[in-house]
Amino acid sequence: MHVFLTGASGYIGGTVAVRLRQAGHHVSGLTRDPAKAEQLARLGIEPVVGSLDDTDLLAAHAHRADAVVNAADSDHRAAVETLIAALAGSGKPLIHTSGSSTVGTGTEGEASEVVHGEDVLDPGSAWEPDHPIRAARVAIDRLVLSAAERGVRSAVLCDSLIYGHGRGLGRDSVLIAALVRQARAGGVVRHVGPGRNIWSTVHVDDVADLYLLALEKAPPGTFCFVENGEESFGAIAGAIARSLGLPGPRPWDPDAPDNVWDPRFARHALGSNSRVRARRARELLGWHPRHRSITDWILRELR
Repeated sequence: MHVFLTGASGYIGGTVAVRLRQAGHHVSGLTRDPAKAEQLARLGIEPVVGSLDDTDLLAAHAHRADAVVNAADSDHRAAVETLIAALAGSGKPLIHTSGSSTVGTGTEGEASEVVHGEDVLDPGSAWEPDHPIRAARVAIDRLVLSAAERGVRSAVLCDSLIYGHGRGLGRDSVLIAALVRQARAGGVVRHVGPGRNIWSTVHVDDVADLYLLALEKAPPGTFCFVENGEESFGAIAGAIARSLGLPGPRPWDPDAPDNVWDPRFARHALGSNSRVRARRARELLGWHPRHRSITDWILRELR
């Protein structure tokens, strides 16, 4: 297939683009940075310089391609509307990237027993997130899923906490990079509150494998969580401390002078729980993830 992929120079998009190339697909990749175009070309990715706001550009490349993967921004509704309109009636795949922070609960680093299944976004579900930013993202996910009624083979892959080194131009995941950045800035590894909050996790290589399967197999209107294991932020922070040879982990102080986290990000991301199960990816698409432990990866490969 010829796949048009947004976010080609990012962490998820770059890894997915490389995986699609390995599988023999032609990839044209959108990047906002002209300086990265040559680097993408060296990876065998046809660079497309532009942004998600370039509606004519997005529509033209969606028309030209056999499939579209949106891996640039889970919250850019206008871009999603443009891609759906361009693909309407074509039967082509549209794979949209979301994130499991949508089902996040808690903000203070305490554990939650709540585990979400994929039925939260089934047709007729009345479930809604408890935060307006999360609600806006879920509305976009539902928009993508409803594109199946307009002749688009749409699917939403809702990624949990991704770890592992990216295979493209983007190397680091958002949440792990935030923990490491704070640790190196302050000399002590921190977690929010007691660090008992839990996130489901998944390795970036397994994520890329699932995107490939979704392009090939996902029925119209498919919603999948993407996870293979879970861990507390206290255990993650402890593994980072051992890997980097730093003290900790210790509770986060939002008023500390060396704090590099925005308090809202710290509480709603690093201090929340996001526990999900990826049943459909395994049963519907035949996904067999290979990596299970984020702490093992941190101890082996994080530097």
